[in-house]
Amino acid sequence: MHRGTASSGTTATHRYDGWTVTSASQHGSVATERIRNFSIISHVDHGKSTLSDRILELTGAVDPRFMREQYLDSMDIERERGITIKAQNVRVYYRDHVLHLIDTPGHVDFGYEVSRSLAACEGAVLLVDASQGIQAQTLATCYQAMEHDLEIVAALNKIDLPAADPERCAAEIEQVLGIAADEILRISAKTGEGVAELLDAVVDRVPAPVGVRDAPTRALIFDSSYDQYRGVVSSIRVVDGVIKTGSRLSFMNVGATHDVEEIGIRTPAILPVAELGPGEVGYLIAGIKDVGSARSGETVTSAERPAPEALPGYRDPKPMVFCGLYPIDGDQLPDLRDALDRLKLNDASFTFEPESSHALGFGFRCGFLGLLHMEIVRERLEREFNLSLIATAPSVAYRVSLTDGSVMDIDNPTELPDASRLDHIEEPILSATILTPSEYTGTVMELCQLRRGELLKMEYLSPERVELVYRIPLAEVVVDFFDQLKSRTKGYASLDYEPSDYMTANLVRVEVLINHVPVDAFSTIVHRSAADNYGRRMTEKLREMIPRQLFDVPIQAAVGGRVIARETVKAKRKDVLAKCYGGDITRKRKLLERQKEGKKRMKNIGRVEIPQEAFISALRMED
Repeated sequence: MHRGTASSGTTATHRYDGWTVTSASQHGSVATERIRNFSIISHVDHGKSTLSDRILELTGAVDPRFMREQYLDSMDIERERGITIKAQNVRVYYRDHVLHLIDTPGHVDFGYEVSRSLAACEGAVLLVDASQGIQAQTLATCYQAMEHDLEIVAALNKIDLPAADPERCAAEIEQVLGIAADEILRISAKTGEGVAELLDAVVDRVPAPVGVRDAPTRALIFDSSYDQYRGVVSSIRVVDGVIKTGSRLSFMNVGATHDVEEIGIRTPAILPVAELGPGEVGYLIAGIKDVGSARSGETVTSAERPAPEALPGYRDPKPMVFCGLYPIDGDQLPDLRDALDRLKLNDASFTFEPESSHALGFGFRCGFLGLLHMEIVRERLEREFNLSLIATAPSVAYRVSLTDGSVMDIDNPTELPDASRLDHIEEPILSATILTPSEYTGTVMELCQLRRGELLKMEYLSPERVELVYRIPLAEVVVDFFDQLKSRTKGYASLDYEPSDYMTANLVRVEVLINHVPVDAFSTIVHRSAADNYGRRMTEKLREMIPRQLFDVPIQAAVGGRVIARETVKAKRKDVLAKCYGGDITRKRKLLERQKEGKKRMKNIGRVEIPQEAFISALRMED
């Protein structure tokens, strides 16, 4: 086994940050028959990033002195949480072949990243934990790879664990996915055992990319990021033709043209090259300052000799969870807009549009693929762009039918029309797949029934493991369903879900009134059976958070015009009788009456200022 390239020229050695990498010749791109493009896909925490680390070590891409865990995970937030959020690509050299490896996220909220990565590959390494077996996301990502018609190399990871049972897991994979048990590799990404055999299988089984060097240039942008000095940096997969430094490119979907400033590869160091040929994966810098010009899914072609049609891009994902993001300091609104624009470039799966709130001022209504996605985006905005934000309670998009026959989609509870105009409300439904040890079947079914779930299918994958498929409202899943599922099954159950359809439900809007004034930030849409509970919890929380005034402040939760819960912040009392040492009782009564009149007048004209801490704390109630 040795490293090398298969280019038409010689290999070249470069130094980067103190270590040496070997790249393809600067004079020619790599022959397609020597290229293998593959992704690593699996359930959360089954060892994708660790396997990437071992591949980097085995192929000599990173000097051992500079090696660290989760080498390809570039964000601090990924290291802290131990999860991959952004797909990362790297070029390594093995057995005279060039391998383009894409490490993908595993969490269901980042499935869009996986679909974009698979579009740039011909093969996928399906990683399964040898102690846990097939999990819900394993099935989902494997089916995605099959839809893209990729060659799948299955591997059982973590065979070094005492609890590992590779024979049982291999039989499970064969039964569920139809991959022959004797073709499934046994590896340990932690110790490196079996990783060389895995790379051999990738070279032998994954087909080389098909591309014509002399055809009109076509390349697919599958990811982009923004560099404040160089503009947009796009990750590209060349399908046909050649891209050279200095050439003029046309971006087919937006109709813009740009000159190539630099093209290169990630080894994982950034390494400029003279050209990228068919099948190669690299990066492109073309001096693009407008973040809308290089979205993921864009087709790049030559301006002088354009391709007749664009490559099939990506299905735009539909956001499932919505919340309002407002800057605590109103002066940061332009900064927030700029930050959202740049994040949108890097993560095309979330949406935003301006909105305003009586209580919070101006902000943006943002759509996300799930609650973790929402949390990550918010944390990235605060860390990478130094913004201080308030997020309103998460909600989902409802389909509202009015009495005049019209239909409208709403994702903000304040937009729900008056009850007199409503005919019925439909809520989004998910098809949720849960894999759990059979001893927890009862407790999982109880949880799903509590959340208004309807059992569609129940199938035993083995005597110890069962697959449950439920139809369940999205609104019941986005808040704490996953946490409840994990706690009830001691962490063994796994969840995957996808949008199904809409279903009519008995839903109401719960409004919160402070001193008889509605506060839109606290409004939410819930099932009628849960309205009393939500109203009671929200009023109790706000009673603790709102400071006392010189008059009683009523906090009410109401459905329609009916109050369903009430708490009162009692008034501060000044002791007006402190100076009266005995004497006529009428003098004391006169002072008390005057105080009473003053409080009554103040209650009529007084406004309650709700502190930012109250918003933040109350809106985190669901956490």
